[in-house]
Amino acid sequence: MKIVVNTRFLLADKLEGIGKFSHEILRHLVIQHPEHDFYFLFDRPYHQQFIYASNVTPIVIYPPTRHLVLYYLWFEIRLPRVLQQLQPDVFLSLDNMTTLRTNVPRVTVLHDLAYLHFPVEKKYLDLRYYQKFIPRIAEASRRLLTVSEFTKSDLIKSLQVEPDKIRVAPCAVSNFFKPTPYAQQIALRQKYCAGEMYFVCVGAVQLRKNLVNVFRAFDNFKNLTRSEVKLVIAGRKAWKAGAILKAYNAMTHKADVVFTGRVSDAVIRELYGSALALVFASFFEGFGLPILEAQKCNCPVITSNISSMPEVAAGSALLVDPYSPNEIGQAMVQIYHYPEKRDYYTRLGHLNYQRYSWEKSAGLVYQSLEEAVQNLPLSS
Repeated sequence: MKIVVNTRFLLADKLEGIGKFSHEILRHLVIQHPEHDFYFLFDRPYHQQFIYASNVTPIVIYPPTRHLVLYYLWFEIRLPRVLQQLQPDVFLSLDNMTTLRTNVPRVTVLHDLAYLHFPVEKKYLDLRYYQKFIPRIAEASRRLLTVSEFTKSDLIKSLQVEPDKIRVAPCAVSNFFKPTPYAQQIALRQKYCAGEMYFVCVGAVQLRKNLVNVFRAFDNFKNLTRSEVKLVIAGRKAWKAGAILKAYNAMTHKADVVFTGRVSDAVIRELYGSALALVFASFFEGFGLPILEAQKCNCPVITSNISSMPEVAAGSALLVDPYSPNEIGQAMVQIYHYPEKRDYYTRLGHLNYQRYSWEKSAGLVYQSLEEAVQNLPLSS
Protein backbone atom coordinates (compact mmCIF):
# COMPACT_ATOMS: atom_id res chain seq x y z
CA MET A 1 0.00 0.00 0.00
CA LYS A 2 0.95 3.61 -0.49
CA ILE A 3 -0.05 5.34 2.74
CA VAL A 4 0.02 9.13 3.02
CA VAL A 5 -0.01 10.53 6.57
CA ASN A 6 -0.69 13.97 8.02
CA THR A 7 2.25 14.42 10.42
CA ARG A 8 1.83 18.09 11.38
CA PHE A 9 2.05 17.31 15.12
CA LEU A 10 5.45 15.60 14.94
CA LEU A 11 7.34 18.55 16.41
CA ALA A 12 10.74 17.92 17.96
CA ASP A 13 10.82 18.63 21.71
CA LYS A 14 7.18 19.76 21.59
CA LEU A 15 5.22 16.51 21.63
CA GLU A 16 2.02 16.79 23.66
CA GLY A 17 -0.99 14.45 23.60
CA ILE A 18 -1.70 14.25 19.85
CA GLY A 19 1.99 14.51 19.02
CA LYS A 20 2.87 11.60 21.32
CA PHE A 21 0.06 9.52 19.85
CA SER A 22 1.23 10.30 16.30
CA HIS A 23 4.86 9.52 17.12
CA GLU A 24 4.23 6.16 18.78
CA ILE A 25 1.59 4.92 16.34
CA LEU A 26 3.60 5.85 13.26
CA ARG A 27 6.87 4.52 14.66
CA HIS A 28 5.25 1.13 15.21
CA LEU A 29 3.35 1.13 11.90
CA VAL A 30 6.43 1.91 9.84
CA ILE A 31 8.58 -0.72 11.54
CA GLN A 32 5.84 -3.37 11.57
CA HIS A 33 5.10 -2.92 7.87
CA PRO A 34 8.26 -2.48 5.79
CA GLU A 35 6.29 -3.80 2.80
CA HIS A 36 4.33 -0.53 2.58
CA ASP A 37 5.41 2.94 1.50
CA PHE A 38 4.65 5.83 3.88
CA TYR A 39 4.61 9.47 2.82
CA PHE A 40 4.76 11.83 5.80
CA LEU A 41 3.32 15.30 5.17
CA PHE A 42 4.81 18.02 7.39
CA ASP A 43 3.81 21.67 7.39
CA ARG A 44 7.30 22.94 8.37
CA PRO A 45 10.89 21.65 8.40
CA TYR A 46 10.95 18.25 10.08
CA HIS A 47 13.35 16.49 12.45
CA GLN A 48 15.12 13.38 11.21
CA GLN A 49 14.04 11.50 14.37
CA PHE A 50 10.57 11.15 12.83
CA ILE A 51 11.79 9.40 9.69
CA TYR A 52 11.61 6.00 11.31
CA ALA A 53 12.82 3.78 8.45
CA SER A 54 13.74 3.71 4.79
CA ASN A 55 10.10 3.19 3.74
CA VAL A 56 9.23 6.74 4.87
CA THR A 57 9.33 9.63 2.38
CA PRO A 58 9.00 13.06 4.04
CA ILE A 59 7.29 15.89 2.17
CA VAL A 60 6.94 19.46 3.43
CA ILE A 61 3.77 21.27 2.38
CA TYR A 62 3.87 24.97 3.12
CA PRO A 63 2.58 27.13 4.70
CA PRO A 64 2.80 26.14 8.39
CA THR A 65 -0.75 25.94 9.80
CA ARG A 66 -0.42 28.73 12.36
CA HIS A 67 -3.85 30.34 11.96
CA LEU A 68 -7.21 29.60 10.34
CA VAL A 69 -6.58 31.00 6.88
CA LEU A 70 -3.40 28.94 6.57
CA TYR A 71 -5.20 25.98 8.11
CA TYR A 72 -7.83 26.07 5.39
CA LEU A 73 -5.19 26.64 2.70
CA TRP A 74 -3.20 23.61 3.87
CA PHE A 75 -6.07 21.14 4.21
CA GLU A 76 -8.42 22.21 1.44
CA ILE A 77 -6.08 23.51 -1.27
CA ARG A 78 -2.47 22.34 -0.89
CA LEU A 79 -3.14 18.88 0.57
CA PRO A 80 -5.65 17.78 -2.12
CA ARG A 81 -3.11 18.68 -4.81
CA VAL A 82 -0.44 16.55 -3.16
CA LEU A 83 -2.86 13.63 -2.85
CA GLN A 84 -3.71 14.01 -6.51
CA GLN A 85 -0.01 13.82 -7.39
CA LEU A 86 0.81 10.88 -5.13
CA GLN A 87 -2.32 8.81 -5.84
CA PRO A 88 -2.16 6.92 -2.51
CA ASP A 89 -4.28 3.95 -1.48
CA VAL A 90 -5.30 5.67 1.76
CA PHE A 91 -4.81 8.91 3.68
CA LEU A 92 -4.29 8.74 7.45
CA SER A 93 -4.77 11.85 9.59
CA LEU A 94 -4.02 11.61 13.30
CA ASP A 95 -4.98 15.08 14.55
CA ASN A 96 -8.78 15.46 14.30
CA MET A 97 -8.63 17.00 10.82
CA THR A 98 -8.57 15.83 7.22
CA THR A 99 -9.31 17.25 3.80
CA LEU A 100 -12.80 17.22 2.36
CA ARG A 101 -11.53 17.64 -1.21
CA THR A 102 -10.33 14.21 -2.22
CA ASN A 103 -11.68 10.84 -3.27
CA VAL A 104 -8.83 9.02 -1.54
CA PRO A 105 -10.16 6.79 1.29
CA ARG A 106 -9.59 8.60 4.59
CA VAL A 107 -8.91 7.24 8.06
CA THR A 108 -9.13 9.95 10.70
CA VAL A 109 -8.32 9.93 14.40
CA LEU A 110 -10.73 12.07 16.44
CA HIS A 111 -9.22 12.33 19.90
CA ASP A 112 -12.11 14.16 21.55
CA LEU A 113 -14.96 16.62 21.05
CA ALA A 114 -13.66 19.18 23.52
CA TYR A 115 -14.80 22.02 21.26
CA LEU A 116 -18.41 20.96 21.93
CA HIS A 117 -18.06 20.54 25.68
CA PHE A 118 -15.63 23.40 26.39
CA PRO A 119 -16.23 26.01 23.67
CA VAL A 120 -14.88 28.73 25.99
CA GLU A 121 -11.37 27.37 25.37
CA LYS A 122 -11.50 28.19 21.66
CA LYS A 123 -11.14 31.51 19.93
CA TYR A 124 -14.38 32.45 18.22
CA LEU A 125 -13.21 31.78 14.65
CA ASP A 126 -11.46 28.55 15.68
CA LEU A 127 -14.66 27.35 17.32
CA ARG A 128 -16.69 28.14 14.21
CA TYR A 129 -14.16 26.22 12.11
CA TYR A 130 -14.44 23.14 14.34
CA GLN A 131 -18.22 23.37 14.41
CA LYS A 132 -18.36 23.47 10.64
CA PHE A 133 -15.69 20.93 9.74
CA ILE A 134 -15.58 18.20 12.43
CA PRO A 135 -19.05 16.78 11.61
CA ARG A 136 -18.19 16.85 7.90
CA ILE A 137 -14.85 15.17 8.55
CA ALA A 138 -16.58 12.44 10.56
CA GLU A 139 -18.96 11.83 7.68
CA ALA A 140 -16.33 11.97 4.92
CA SER A 141 -13.87 9.59 6.60
CA ARG A 142 -14.27 5.94 5.69
CA ARG A 143 -12.96 4.91 9.13
CA LEU A 144 -12.74 6.81 12.41
CA LEU A 145 -10.40 5.98 15.25
CA THR A 146 -10.50 7.36 18.73
CA VAL A 147 -8.61 6.80 21.96
CA SER A 148 -11.28 5.78 24.48
CA GLU A 149 -14.69 4.18 24.74
CA PHE A 150 -15.83 7.46 26.28
CA THR A 151 -14.94 9.40 23.13
CA LYS A 152 -16.47 6.72 20.91
CA SER A 153 -19.75 7.10 22.80
CA ASP A 154 -19.44 10.89 22.50
CA LEU A 155 -19.02 10.63 18.71
CA ILE A 156 -22.08 8.41 18.47
CA LYS A 157 -24.21 10.65 20.68
CA SER A 158 -23.02 14.11 19.63
CA LEU A 159 -22.29 13.61 15.92
CA GLN A 160 -24.60 10.64 15.23
CA VAL A 161 -21.70 8.59 13.85
CA GLU A 162 -22.55 4.95 13.15
CA PRO A 163 -20.90 2.75 15.83
CA ASP A 164 -19.54 0.29 13.27
CA LYS A 165 -17.48 3.08 11.69
CA ILE A 166 -15.41 3.69 14.85
CA ARG A 167 -12.54 1.70 16.34
CA VAL A 168 -10.90 2.49 19.70
CA ALA A 169 -7.08 2.54 19.63
CA PRO A 170 -6.07 3.71 23.11
CA CYS A 171 -2.96 5.61 24.04
CA ALA A 172 -0.20 3.84 25.92
CA VAL A 173 2.95 4.97 27.69
CA SER A 174 6.42 5.20 26.21
CA ASN A 175 9.35 3.20 27.55
CA PHE A 176 11.00 6.57 28.08
CA PHE A 177 9.01 6.96 31.30
CA LYS A 178 10.44 5.13 34.31
CA PRO A 179 10.92 5.62 38.08
CA THR A 180 13.39 8.26 39.24
CA PRO A 181 16.32 7.12 41.41
CA TYR A 182 16.21 8.46 44.95
CA ALA A 183 19.27 10.71 44.58
CA GLN A 184 17.70 12.39 41.54
CA GLN A 185 14.44 12.85 43.45
CA ILE A 186 16.30 14.75 46.17
CA ALA A 187 18.11 16.90 43.59
CA LEU A 188 14.90 17.71 41.71
CA ARG A 189 13.02 18.66 44.87
CA GLN A 190 15.91 20.89 45.80
CA LYS A 191 15.89 22.55 42.38
CA TYR A 192 12.17 23.30 42.17
CA CYS A 193 10.81 23.13 45.72
CA ALA A 194 13.62 24.07 48.11
CA GLY A 195 13.88 20.40 49.03
CA GLU A 196 10.22 20.01 50.01
CA MET A 197 7.73 17.37 48.86
CA TYR A 198 5.21 18.42 46.22
CA PHE A 199 2.16 17.52 44.19
CA VAL A 200 2.47 17.95 40.43
CA CYS A 201 0.04 18.99 37.68
CA VAL A 202 1.17 18.26 34.12
CA GLY A 203 -0.37 19.75 30.99
CA ALA A 204 -1.13 23.03 29.30
CA VAL A 205 -2.31 25.80 31.62
CA GLN A 206 -5.87 26.03 30.30
CA LEU A 207 -9.37 26.17 31.76
CA ARG A 208 -10.26 22.55 30.98
CA LYS A 209 -7.41 21.33 33.19
CA ASN A 210 -9.28 22.78 36.20
CA LEU A 211 -6.36 24.54 37.88
CA VAL A 212 -8.75 27.04 39.45
CA ASN A 213 -10.23 24.31 41.65
CA VAL A 214 -6.83 22.67 42.14
CA PHE A 215 -5.51 25.96 43.56
CA ARG A 216 -8.48 26.15 45.94
CA ALA A 217 -7.94 22.50 46.87
CA PHE A 218 -4.27 23.14 47.57
CA ASP A 219 -5.17 26.06 49.85
CA ASN A 220 -7.52 23.71 51.71
CA PHE A 221 -4.78 21.09 51.93
CA LYS A 222 -2.29 23.61 53.31
CA ASN A 223 -4.75 24.93 55.87
CA LEU A 224 -5.48 21.40 57.08
CA THR A 225 -1.92 20.08 57.18
CA ARG A 226 0.20 23.17 57.90
CA SER A 227 2.87 21.39 55.84
CA GLU A 228 5.67 22.78 53.66
CA VAL A 229 4.44 20.77 50.66
CA LYS A 230 4.51 22.60 47.30
CA LEU A 231 2.37 22.43 44.16
CA VAL A 232 4.26 22.27 40.85
CA ILE A 233 2.51 23.27 37.61
CA ALA A 234 4.40 21.94 34.58
CA GLY A 235 3.09 23.13 31.22
CA ARG A 236 2.85 25.96 28.75
CA LYS A 237 0.38 28.79 29.16
CA ALA A 238 -2.53 28.23 26.75
CA TRP A 239 -5.35 30.42 25.41
CA LYS A 240 -7.49 32.20 28.03
CA ALA A 241 -5.23 31.50 31.00
CA GLY A 242 -6.29 34.78 32.61
CA ALA A 243 -8.92 33.21 34.88
CA ILE A 244 -6.33 30.71 36.10
CA LEU A 245 -3.83 33.44 36.95
CA LYS A 246 -6.58 35.37 38.72
CA ALA A 247 -7.35 32.32 40.87
CA TYR A 248 -3.65 31.90 41.57
CA ASN A 249 -3.34 35.51 42.70
CA ALA A 250 -6.27 35.00 45.08
CA MET A 251 -4.60 32.06 46.82
CA THR A 252 -3.56 32.16 50.46
CA HIS A 253 -0.58 29.89 49.77
CA LYS A 254 0.46 31.04 46.31
CA ALA A 255 4.06 31.30 47.49
CA ASP A 256 4.08 27.50 47.57
CA VAL A 257 3.02 27.14 43.92
CA VAL A 258 5.80 26.65 41.37
CA PHE A 259 5.26 27.27 37.64
CA THR A 260 7.92 25.58 35.50
CA GLY A 261 6.53 26.58 32.11
CA ARG A 262 7.09 24.16 29.23
CA VAL A 263 9.83 21.68 30.14
CA SER A 264 11.35 18.67 28.39
CA ASP A 265 10.00 15.16 28.75
CA ALA A 266 13.15 14.32 30.70
CA VAL A 267 12.15 16.89 33.34
CA ILE A 268 8.51 15.77 33.27
CA ARG A 269 9.65 12.21 33.92
CA GLU A 270 11.63 13.33 36.99
CA LEU A 271 8.76 15.53 38.18
CA TYR A 272 6.44 12.51 38.09
CA GLY A 273 9.00 10.27 39.73
CA SER A 274 9.72 12.66 42.61
CA ALA A 275 6.16 13.78 43.41
CA LEU A 276 3.78 12.80 46.19
CA ALA A 277 1.14 12.37 43.47
CA LEU A 278 -0.03 13.63 40.12
CA VAL A 279 -3.15 15.81 40.50
CA PHE A 280 -5.00 15.44 37.21
CA ALA A 281 -8.46 16.79 38.04
CA SER A 282 -9.40 17.82 34.51
CA PHE A 283 -12.99 18.55 33.54
CA PHE A 284 -12.70 16.77 30.20
CA GLU A 285 -10.20 14.47 28.46
CA GLY A 286 -10.37 12.28 25.40
CA PHE A 287 -7.94 9.96 27.16
CA GLY A 288 -5.65 11.48 29.82
CA LEU A 289 -2.17 10.20 29.01
CA PRO A 290 -0.48 11.79 32.07
CA ILE A 291 -2.30 9.20 34.21
CA LEU A 292 -0.32 6.37 32.62
CA GLU A 293 2.92 8.33 32.39
CA ALA A 294 2.82 9.09 36.10
CA GLN A 295 1.96 5.52 36.99
CA LYS A 296 4.92 4.18 35.02
CA CYS A 297 7.13 6.55 37.05
CA ASN A 298 5.75 5.06 40.32
CA CYS A 299 3.74 8.19 40.99
CA PRO A 300 0.24 7.72 42.49
CA VAL A 301 -2.57 9.57 40.75
CA ILE A 302 -5.49 11.72 41.86
CA THR A 303 -7.86 12.17 38.93
CA SER A 304 -11.42 13.07 38.00
CA ASN A 305 -14.40 10.76 38.27
CA ILE A 306 -15.89 12.01 34.98
CA SER A 307 -15.12 11.94 31.24
CA SER A 308 -12.56 9.31 30.12
CA MET A 309 -10.46 9.35 33.28
CA PRO A 310 -12.24 6.59 35.27
CA GLU A 311 -11.97 4.39 32.17
CA VAL A 312 -8.23 5.01 31.81
CA ALA A 313 -7.47 4.65 35.53
CA ALA A 314 -9.74 1.59 35.95
CA GLY A 315 -9.72 1.73 39.77
CA SER A 316 -5.97 2.39 40.02
CA ALA A 317 -6.24 6.07 41.00
CA LEU A 318 -7.92 8.13 43.70
CA LEU A 319 -11.04 9.50 41.95
CA VAL A 320 -12.45 12.91 42.88
CA ASP A 321 -15.23 15.23 41.81
CA PRO A 322 -13.36 17.89 39.79
CA TYR A 323 -15.99 20.47 40.70
CA SER A 324 -15.26 20.04 44.42
CA PRO A 325 -12.10 21.73 45.73
CA ASN A 326 -12.85 20.16 49.11
CA GLU A 327 -12.84 16.64 47.65
CA ILE A 328 -9.63 17.25 45.70
CA GLY A 329 -8.02 18.71 48.82
CA GLN A 330 -9.09 15.74 50.95
CA ALA A 331 -7.50 13.36 48.44
CA MET A 332 -4.26 15.33 48.70
CA VAL A 333 -4.44 15.06 52.49
CA GLN A 334 -4.89 11.27 52.26
CA ILE A 335 -1.90 10.86 49.96
CA TYR A 336 0.25 13.09 52.18
CA HIS A 337 -0.73 11.66 55.57
CA TYR A 338 -0.85 7.96 54.72
CA PRO A 339 2.28 6.47 53.05
CA GLU A 340 0.50 3.12 52.83
CA LYS A 341 -2.14 4.76 50.61
CA ARG A 342 0.59 6.14 48.35
CA ASP A 343 2.10 2.66 48.13
CA TYR A 344 -1.30 1.11 47.42
CA TYR A 345 -2.05 3.40 44.46
CA THR A 346 1.51 3.09 43.21
CA ARG A 347 1.12 -0.71 43.05
CA LEU A 348 -2.26 -0.45 41.33
CA GLY A 349 -0.84 2.07 38.87
CA HIS A 350 1.98 -0.30 37.98
CA LEU A 351 -0.57 -2.93 37.00
CA ASN A 352 -2.81 -0.45 35.19
CA TYR A 353 -0.38 1.06 32.69
CA GLN A 354 0.57 -2.43 31.53
CA ARG A 355 -2.96 -2.90 30.13
CA TYR A 356 -2.08 -0.48 27.33
CA SER A 357 0.22 -1.14 24.37
CA TRP A 358 1.31 1.13 21.51
CA GLU A 359 2.04 -1.98 19.47
CA LYS A 360 -1.53 -3.22 19.88
CA SER A 361 -3.01 0.20 19.13
CA ALA A 362 -0.85 0.52 16.01
CA GLY A 363 -2.22 -2.85 14.92
CA LEU A 364 -5.76 -1.52 15.29
CA VAL A 365 -4.87 1.54 13.20
CA TYR A 366 -3.44 -0.74 10.52
CA GLN A 367 -6.63 -2.83 10.51
CA SER A 368 -8.61 0.33 9.87
CA LEU A 369 -6.32 1.33 7.00
CA GLU A 370 -6.79 -2.05 5.33
CA GLU A 371 -10.57 -1.94 5.83
CA ALA A 372 -10.74 1.59 4.42
CA VAL A 373 -8.80 0.60 1.29
CA GLN A 374 -10.97 -2.45 0.72
CA ASN A 375 -14.13 -0.72 1.96
CA LEU A 376 -14.81 -3.62 4.31
CA PRO A 377 -17.16 -3.64 7.31
CA LEU A 378 -15.51 -3.16 10.70
CA SER A 379 -13.98 -6.42 11.92
CA SER A 380 -13.74 -7.45 15.53
